[in-house]
Amino acid sequence: MKVKTILVSQPEPKVENSPYFDLIDRQKVKIDFVPFIHVEGVDGKDVRAQKIDLKNFTAIILTSRNAVDHFFRIADELRFKVPDTMKYFCQSEAVAYYLQKYVVYRKRKIYVGKRTFTELSPLIKKYKNEKFLLPASDKLKPEVPMVLNDLKVNWTESIFYRTVVSDLSGLRDVFYDILVFFSPSGIESLFENFPDFEQKETRIAVFGNTTVKAATDKGLRVDIQAPTPETPSMTMALEKYIKEVNKK
Repeated sequence: MKVKTILVSQPEPKVENSPYFDLIDRQKVKIDFVPFIHVEGVDGKDVRAQKIDLKNFTAIILTSRNAVDHFFRIADELRFKVPDTMKYFCQSEAVAYYLQKYVVYRKRKIYVGKRTFTELSPLIKKYKNEKFLLPASDKLKPEVPMVLNDLKVNWTESIFYRTVVSDLSGLRDVFYDILVFFSPSGIESLFENFPDFEQKETRIAVFGNTTVKAATDKGLRVDIQAPTPETPSMTMALEKYIKEVNKK
């Protein structure tokens, strides 16, 4: 079956040069963006209930832009003035760049990884005498505590925000040729919203091995997968598949 419509289970990209918009132009497909999950902040009093006192930490580990937003939100809620001496360990350049929303970059001690959390670990190890706080979601990747425990550093995890299933009732009678997922939480949201979902002719595209497992555990057939050596991004994987099926 030819591909004409795609639903991406994420917010619409805010940048004009997103590869999704190029894909729409090149392949003449319709792409809708609907987040299947969203983030909700935890109250300051709930952070206190986790026995977290922000003044006890000398370094913050930031794995995402959500972690940045919610750390500073909680600091503000708890009337904690983040000291200029605080060290920030950012998983990627994108997270470090986003940190500028809250701090004057050149005046702070900011350490930046490449992309994965494992790639950040040499920097954390170099400062192993710090007291690290990891402001996290309730869906923390297992890799993170594993790496930190292996480093034998003094670190504490605290849930600052939660991943919540979005209400997708508006999609009940809408059908797409391809559904695109980026996390196990997205798969979970699909079945929470539509417990009787049947795949039939719908193609499922997934990003990452944990998402593949979540999909197959639910009995879904995975038709498109990224990253692969040939298609390192989801848009490349989608384009390759669309070209193959639409020319038949």
